[in-house]
Amino acid sequence: MTLPVPTPTKVICCGLNYGDHIAETGRDRPQYPTLFAKFADTLIGPTDDIVVPDDAQVDWEAELAVVVGRPIRHASRAEAEAAILGYTVANDISMRDWQRRTLQWFQGKAWDATTPVGPVVATPDEVDPAAGLTITCRVNGDEVQRDSTKTLVFDSADLLAYVSTFTVLRPGDLILTGTPGGVGMSRDPARWLADGDVLETEIEGIGLLRNVIRTTRQNSPTEGDQP
Repeated sequence: MTLPVPTPTKVICCGLNYGDHIAETGRDRPQYPTLFAKFADTLIGPTDDIVVPDDAQVDWEAELAVVVGRPIRHASRAEAEAAILGYTVANDISMRDWQRRTLQWFQGKAWDATTPVGPVVATPDEVDPAAGLTITCRVNGDEVQRDSTKTLVFDSADLLAYVSTFTVLRPGDLILTGTPGGVGMSRDPARWLADGDVLETEIEGIGLLRNVIRTTRQNSPTEGDQP
């Protein structure tokens, strides 16, 4: 596994941050960012296999990730913007059946070794998400998501400033900014990732993730530990 940044102390994610994804989930436009956390254990490299249970409802979520470059706490928007080291690509792979077990999303989002990031960190002088970078996701060559980062409800500086009001952010920490519409859960019928599927996540000016889905049989309650 090769990550574009050292292992972060915090991985904080924003949900419901593109208008079309908010619409497809039937939710109202949020007044504040909808946040949840991952552990560093969830992260894998840009070409690593994504190993998941064979009976899970595995979904894709292409995302722009922000890399923190300096410590910030109670940051203003200007201070937060100045603290951005750069941007990378992520896919917030989600176990939808686990996510929907309760009102809290955490258990569907924090599976070990399921969140690819990379391949590089593009600096703010190289790319400007606020000006609009095309973000796409493909499954076996079929484009399933396409949008522009300029349509984010809360942009990178907004998110860093907001998060820094309740927790310190340090160099290497990651903020995942949310996914556009087109996720598998919202299709009719729903579409889930399966063994052997090739998942490509790309952001203009930053790079491409290419990960293969590998499924593994999970132990039953009488066979051993639960996943």
